[in-house]
Amino acid sequence: MTVTPRLPSPLVPVRDDRFERYGVRLLLKRDDLIHPELIGNKWRKLVPNLVAAGGRPLVTFGGAYSSHLRATAAAGRLLGFGTVGVVRGDELARRPLNPSLARCAADGMRLHFADRAAYRRKHEPEILAALLRAADAEDAYVVPEGGSNTAAVRGCRALGAELRGAADTVAVACGTGGTLAGLAAGLDAGQRALGVPVLKGGFLGGEVRALQERAFGARTGTWSLDDRFHCGGYARTTPELDAFARDFEQRHGFGVERLYVAKLLWGLVALAAEGAFPRGSSVAAVITGRPFPDEGRPQALYPASR
Repeated sequence: MTVTPRLPSPLVPVRDDRFERYGVRLLLKRDDLIHPELIGNKWRKLVPNLVAAGGRPLVTFGGAYSSHLRATAAAGRLLGFGTVGVVRGDELARRPLNPSLARCAADGMRLHFADRAAYRRKHEPEILAALLRAADAEDAYVVPEGGSNTAAVRGCRALGAELRGAADTVAVACGTGGTLAGLAAGLDAGQRALGVPVLKGGFLGGEVRALQERAFGARTGTWSLDDRFHCGGYARTTPELDAFARDFEQRHGFGVERLYVAKLLWGLVALAAEGAFPRGSSVAAVITGRPFPDEGRPQALYPASR
């Protein structure tokens, strides 16, 4: 398996009457096509951290369905370095691995299941040190949950640079905020970035500001968040969201990942109907992932050249 990425990722205009009736042009930034296994923002966030690790094993954090854990495990297998995943929920150690964690283990990731109370406090130095000791990963390079740190944010700035001048609004689903922080910094002054959080709580604005301050010294670019489309929180979906995703798949011919991408696209359709995008403007939706398991899904209808 080659690790050569497809960059810049394709930017594909699509015809969708739910946007066209309001005079809005929709484009899909197909970051899910960067690499078969290190897809989307995972490539952009992980690679700078791999450079910083200097060959050391990586330890990182995530829930039972974390796409970040899967991407880190796949990178370890492809590039030949060790990985440790600290998984939220020590009760999971007594259960069979779900397909997501089973894929991590198959790719060579050593899994350590952490008590949920300690996991919530992993940002505290003493708690983090205890978690690393328990996972036998004290000498590993630490990548935070979701992969969002200074290196990752700077890596995601290239996403904005690839989209300069291509759309008035660039929208992305947000978990930990690192992709939005870097994306906004890379866009032109006349463009704006829109984040659609997939977690509830309304905390993400402060996280994105903090990430930009650490990476660039100050809040950078024009960006905002719309917290209405999380469907109850991370890894939560609804029958309505699933029906929307199936319809989008049938309209446009590729598999729609449910935990991030479906919520983003659903939010953009709602915002278009509300008049949030001026008539004559364009919106680019960053497709950061694809369904898991993704076997048997139509993956792409895109031009052969870019």
